[in-house]
Formats: sequence, structure tokens, C-alpha cells
Amino acid sequence: MITRDIISTMIKWAAKPSRKPLVIRGARQVGKTTLVAQFSHQFDQYIYLNLELPDDSQAFLDFKNMDTLIQSIFFIKNKVHSKKKKTLIFIDEIQEVPKALNLLRYFYEQAPELYVIAAGSLLETLFSQNVSFPVGRLEFLVVRPVSFSEFLAATGEHAALQAMRNIPLPEFANEKLFALFNIYTLIGGMPEIVDHYATHKDLTSLKPIYESLIVSYIDDVEKYAANATQVQLFRHVIKASFAEAGKRIKFQGFGKSNYRSREMGEVLRNLQKAFLLYLVYPTTGAELPLQPDSRKSPRLQVLDTGMLNYFLGIQKELLWATDLNKVYQGTVIEHIVGQELLAIDHSVLNQLNFWIREKKESSAEVDYLYLFEGKVIPVEVKSGSAGKLRSLHLFMDLAPHNMAIRFYAGEISITEVNTLAGKKYFLLNLPYFLVSQIEYYLTWFKNKINEK
Repeated sequence: MITRDIISTMIKWAAKPSRKPLVIRGARQVGKTTLVAQFSHQFDQYIYLNLELPDDSQAFLDFKNMDTLIQSIFFIKNKVHSKKKKTLIFIDEIQEVPKALNLLRYFYEQAPELYVIAAGSLLETLFSQNVSFPVGRLEFLVVRPVSFSEFLAATGEHAALQAMRNIPLPEFANEKLFALFNIYTLIGGMPEIVDHYATHKDLTSLKPIYESLIVSYIDDVEKYAANATQVQLFRHVIKASFAEAGKRIKFQGFGKSNYRSREMGEVLRNLQKAFLLYLVYPTTGAELPLQPDSRKSPRLQVLDTGMLNYFLGIQKELLWATDLNKVYQGTVIEHIVGQELLAIDHSVLNQLNFWIREKKESSAEVDYLYLFEGKVIPVEVKSGSAGKLRSLHLFMDLAPHNMAIRFYAGEISITEVNTLAGKKYFLLNLPYFLVSQIEYYLTWFKNKINEK
């Protein structure tokens, strides 16, 4: 079973004196139910309710008052309601009874001794419907695909995981971590895939699982679509998104279609609500606050890089690659870096950012932006020498600081760089398997600069 880093965040939630019900969001099949089952080991009692089942949903459908609801829940699950027992209640597939979402507020107000978590595979569709929503009385966490550190733990690579968490990384660990990261990049972070690989260590046996995952997402579109025409739109977008991932897209004619911008934009935004993809809009500023410009073309990030690789048929190239930047024009390594940056923070507000300058004589683009101690740190995913990072130089000319990061297929180093305009800054070069450690390395980097 995969041990998820998010459990530590959930433990902190449970320890809060004024704890609110926790709503877990995320795409289908990213392991929300399994995650809560693991977390339940922290409690004396665990009550699991699946509102797709009539027996579990009836108490919410017949709601009269909170006392009766709580008594019904404990009765049907043959549990004892006692303040002496630390009880976790997990309400799964809550979208099946929309008014149950509003009832969560009463757990917070009238039954604070209970620990309540809710989730739903299509929960995000409720937020755009006329559903009463208890604003300010819930907390949220997002579950995303398995991160590289979780992959290492799941596959028993504990020494590699420990080495990766040492700041700075010992040089002897580089080669093995690059090899492991190649496998992680190849298979991605869908829990079923990672669990199967961890058990069997057989890449060839993963094909039917990828097929099942992709088909299940395509077959799910009826639940998102308002009519038969939208069903076709959703199917087209899910298939086309793999080929367009990592690129800046236009809604008009998306995926080589004849669909119009308005209808395509609506479908893409709905799939973003369901965490199946992300529309990453660029920013043009180098300081806080970051203001993504929704008038410009967004870059497309899909749920999981492993599914992207499978759909595109590039898995063999990745398996033997010595530099992932040289596979599929660098799109795959940029995409997995984005996936790792998203996995760092389980907040609903966590999002990817990138920078552009669009001028006829000199356009530029920086792959990602990372916020650190009030600074907007540019992050490039590139091969080659620092002198070739022209877009990074242009960004640093605007930035009110002197720190930048490059992820690449090399060892840890710090180089002093001068922009064409003559500004000196420091570039932290990190192996691309260290994305999850970016916060710790920025602190280390800052201290190293101060020593100079």
C-alpha cells in the first residue's frame, strides 16, 4: 500500500482545536478513499459511508435534525457514539446526495467531537450547481497523483529517499536517483499503476491498467456533460489533451477540431474543475502579486505524465534516456516538473505559474515561477550551459532579487551569471529529481549566496 505524504497534513488537521469538516478534492482514481482508510488508523473508530449505497444515503435524504442523523449513522454501522472514543466519519461519494454537502456545517457546529471527512469522485460538479454551500465552515485538501518521494517509499527505495532528503544531496546518490526518476517519469503517479509496479517491478504488465484508466475517464464524460453534443466535446477534449499537453493552446479548433472557442473553453474549464487537467495562464510580471493573464493563451497540464507517455507511445524513449530534456522536445520533463510542483502543496489554491514576454523583436518564456519568502523565483527546465538561458536572463533583468533555479540532468552547483544587460545573479543548478525539495534548497541557496 502506498504511504502518502498528505497524511501528515491530515494529522495536523485532526489536531486543531477548532477543526472543521475536511473535504478532499481531486480527480477520480487518485486514491482518495484509500488515503482516508490509511488515515483512519489514527482513530478508535472508523465509520465509512458511501452515499451511492441506499442504506448509507437514507439518513441524509431523510434529514430532520442533527441528533437523529448522528444516531442513524452510528446505528446502521453498529458503532457506539461516545466522547471517550475518537471517531472518524468518512462520507464518500457525497455528490450523490447534494444537500449532504450543506449538512457538513452542522457537524462543525453541533458535533465538534466527531472527525468528519467528505469526498466524491465528481464532487467538483456541485460547485457550479445551485447547491447550498457552507462557506467558511469547511476545510479543503487536494489529492493529486503520487509524487516521486511517495514513489520511492512505495517501491522500497528508502535509502534513496533518505539521500534525496539530505541537503545537499551526497554525490554518490545521483546516478541511482536519476535512474529511479526515469522510471517514475515513465510510469507516472496514478496509485494503481505505482502499486502494481511496486509489487511486480514489471513495466510491460502496466498496459491494461493504463487502458482501463484512460477509458474510464472517457466513459465518465456523461456525468460532466449537459447533453449529447457535450458528450462528444468532452470525449474529444480528453483524447486531444494528451497530444496538446505541455503546449500553449487556443480554444478555437482545439485538438485539430472545428469546435468554437466558447464551447471548447467551457469543456476545458469543467475538466479543470474535476482536476483532470489544468489551464496554466501566463504572467508578465516578476514581482508579487502574480496576476495570470486569462486573455493570453494558457499552457495545458494534464493529470498525470505517465498517462501522457502511454497515450503518446513514447515510453521506450524514456526508459533509456540519459537526459529527459531530449525526449519529446523536452515536453515530458517539463510536464513532470510541473506535476511535482503541484504535489508539494495540497492546498486548493496551489497552482502552476509561468512567465512570458511577447514582443515581435524578442519574445521569451520561463517554464515555471516559484514563490519563496516574498520573491518570485524563476525555474527553468533546460539542458546546456547557463549562457543559453536567454529567457531567464530577461526575467532576471526585471526581478528585484538575484536568485534563479535550473533543473537539468547534472549535479548540484551554483553559478554566477551575467545578463546581457549586465546584471549579475546566481543560478542554482539542481538534478531534476529534486523538484520536491525546492523549498529546502532555496533556503540553502540563499545561505550560500550570503556567504559569498
